[in-house]
Amino acid sequence: MNNRFESKTIIVTGGASGIGEACVHRLAQEGANVVVADLNADHAEKTVADVKQAGGKAAAFALDVSDPEAVKAMVTFAVETFGGLYGAVNNAGIGGPALPIGDHDIDSWKKVIDVDLNAVFYCMKYELEAIEKSGGGSIVNMASILATNGFATAPAYVASKHAIIGMTKSAALEYSKRGIRVNAVGPGFINTPLFKEKMDQETRDALVSLHPIGRLGETPEVAALTAFLLAEEASFVTGSYHLVDGAYSAQ
Repeated sequence: MNNRFESKTIIVTGGASGIGEACVHRLAQEGANVVVADLNADHAEKTVADVKQAGGKAAAFALDVSDPEAVKAMVTFAVETFGGLYGAVNNAGIGGPALPIGDHDIDSWKKVIDVDLNAVFYCMKYELEAIEKSGGGSIVNMASILATNGFATAPAYVASKHAIIGMTKSAALEYSKRGIRVNAVGPGFINTPLFKEKMDQETRDALVSLHPIGRLGETPEVAALTAFLLAEEASFVTGSYHLVDGAYSAQ
């Protein structure tokens, strides 16, 4: 690993598990000061301990990303702890109940929209200001293959991810001349701990069959793409949406 993020501070929301945790470790390995932001304080602290044991630099911040004041405090914490902010991976999200629109509970709809969409707006609102003050940088919003595809029984999640693409493009147009790039990543179905622990084999096989590559993705594969988009090597890449989905969306 190189040190392309040496002395750069990057926030990762949902950073204590799954894709977020993989991003934390990848960025720390490449020299970043990583703020591990997560609803689960114990898991965030454990992830920070793992990073430090491996020789990296990280700090934990517990929050509910659907609370704008908590998000503002998160960004302030990052700046005060490490002296500035270079970038962010806005990754925190939830799935919601698997129900068709007509059967979907309104409160459940609102919760998914709050966490998966509104929270990304809150994050960017405060991150962009801090990144600009620090001299520029990069943001990656974690979308999904469902940002451009439908999926039965996931209306709120699909709507949120579609909207993230539009918000990402708008932010890129607004902040390109201010030295900030904004992109989105669209993972396919990824082999996270949730899939490993709670999914029966029949369901897992069905999901695998949706990917022409013949397997689920792995979290480090998403982290690798995310790190590239955050880095200076991607200096001409902004306002775009990048798939890591085993050809799911090519069908």
